[in-house]
Amino acid sequence: MLDVVNNTMLTREIGQSGIKASAIGLGTWAIGGWMWGGTDEAVSIRAIQASIDEGVSLVDTAPAYGQGLAEEIVGKAIKGRRDKVVLATKCGLVWHTQKGNHFFDYDGKPVHRYLGKDAIIYEVEQSLKRLGTDVIDHYITHWQDPTTPIDETMEALEQLKEQGKIRSVGASNTNAQDVRQYLAAGQLDAVQEEYSMVKRVIEGSHVPLCVENSVSILSYSSLALGLLSGKIGPDRVFEGDDQRKDNPRFSMANREKVARLMEVIKPIADQHDATLAQTVIAWTLQQPGITFSLCGARDERQAIENAKAGQLSLTASDIDAISQAATSNLIDLDG
Repeated sequence: MLDVVNNTMLTREIGQSGIKASAIGLGTWAIGGWMWGGTDEAVSIRAIQASIDEGVSLVDTAPAYGQGLAEEIVGKAIKGRRDKVVLATKCGLVWHTQKGNHFFDYDGKPVHRYLGKDAIIYEVEQSLKRLGTDVIDHYITHWQDPTTPIDETMEALEQLKEQGKIRSVGASNTNAQDVRQYLAAGQLDAVQEEYSMVKRVIEGSHVPLCVENSVSILSYSSLALGLLSGKIGPDRVFEGDDQRKDNPRFSMANREKVARLMEVIKPIADQHDATLAQTVIAWTLQQPGITFSLCGARDERQAIENAKAGQLSLTASDIDAISQAATSNLIDLDG
């Protein structure tokens, strides 16, 4: 039995938007299949619905996750459940135009970072259609576009808010200067950045700025692409287009360091009747300035496990012990 507080999901507000959502969010990058070895639509739908049933209201997706596939799957999964979901999706990675800055190729097609007003207006309509809804609760610029002034981007986003097509604004994969420019141009409610106990860079760059300006932080990769799940040992083999196959953070040396870290976390997890992954996620949510933790799940079991982390409260001594172990076993993200 998980050691929980009031047996309810922790909820928090997205910036100054007035929108409340579960502190645990479901991230759907893997559900799009691309860079994750494919996807199974029926299994993915069950995973999304299981998350919602467990109290996860925040569902995060993006057009770039399988070029619309993740959004379509999310749309099917939330049909009839829309009122239980705080729906987040993104804009700015485009393949309908070659304006902006070339980012990568997908199945031979160029994908550009472009946040011009024309593209945002086009993209939101495509996302609304795929998601089967008439409003997006939290709309996020996915990657920043060096060719478009943030003033122009925010003008488009503010216009969509006035039209009732989006309810709040976020920005992802930013630097501190980007955040300042968004704040100067309009109401920025949240940033979405990679953060975990093995990648804590934003503690110095984003956290003070966001706390000062009441901007929420949605952390993604809280389990470091599964490295911190407690389920990827030295013998795990990655195949196909799984991005982890050649990712230096999954080197044998790093996996051995993480194994030592897990030896410290395990008795704390056991004390709370929680899993290793739940304990890692709970630690993330109790870090200063971190408002939400986005966790990927590809099946019902993972979805339910992650969701229950939103009911777990660690003690100050738990947090200190885990933080010290993470510092003592710093991994080399470059291999």
